Amino acid sequence: MARTATPDDLVITPRNRKFTDDAARPRWWLGGDAYATAWHNALSITFPAGETFFIESVRRFQKDVPAPLAAQIKDFVRQEAFHTREHNSFNKRVIDDGYDVTDAIKQVEDSLAEAREGHPVAQLSITVSLEHFTAIFAHLALKDPSLYANTDSESARMWLWHAIEEIEHKSVAFDTYAHIMRDVKPIKRWGIRCAVFARVSKDFVIKRWRESLNLLAQDGITGFKARAGLAWYLWGRPGLLRRVLLPWLSYFQPGFHPWQIDDRDLIAGAEAQYDLAEPVAAE
Repeated sequence: MARTATPDDLVITPRNRKFTDDAARPRWWLGGDAYATAWHNALSITFPAGETFFIESVRRFQKDVPAPLAAQIKDFVRQEAFHTREHNSFNKRVIDDGYDVTDAIKQVEDSLAEAREGHPVAQLSITVSLEHFTAIFAHLALKDPSLYANTDSESARMWLWHAIEEIEHKSVAFDTYAHIMRDVKPIKRWGIRCAVFARVSKDFVIKRWRESLNLLAQDGITGFKARAGLAWYLWGRPGLLRRVLLPWLSYFQPGFHPWQIDDRDLIAGAEAQYDLAEPVAAE
């Protein structure tokens, strides 16, 4: 197996949680902020189809990797399946709030259909890139609880539950890719990984930006006001994209590995604060 920085004592725990709707949840559910709500709704719209793609791209290599990594893939798949289910439920609430997300879902599905035409390793490299993206946003979400201040309890818990599990499995796709590509020269492997990440990152941000503006337009927020407000949320305060810029850049280091930063302490804190730990089965 290719050398990995994944902790030997890493535990990936699929938490089969179901989150209910709050009847009093407002249309702008994230702290009453239209821009924060639009961005997160745009993210959630991508997750069911995206995580299905992640599952496919990693699981097809499960028989080709060492047993410990194969076991991690199994837990990765279960976690992502639960995320798919819960974001489907969340997206239904977005639709019930009156948003038309038909075009956004179609664009995601069309993009993934195009990706599926590529080589299996190319599909895996896309998953590696997007898993890093989700992991650095997850880190920020758990590190700064104020991002979900004044948000209904179930919505906040769902997003933080998702963040916990994204951190836990953040190296599974990466280690699978490293193992499958272990016989490729390191400089070439690094170059491919970085080129894919740069392209995927650009596409991801541009598409979520457009989808967020579309959702804002459905709230009557358009033109300069919409662009300025969304840009301020992402780059000003709280500055989601600004605050993940350095972790994003770290991916381009030749020796990068997701577990160079061990942030499992954030998981324990969030589990305790939001009652998200998996119950211990009775013996």
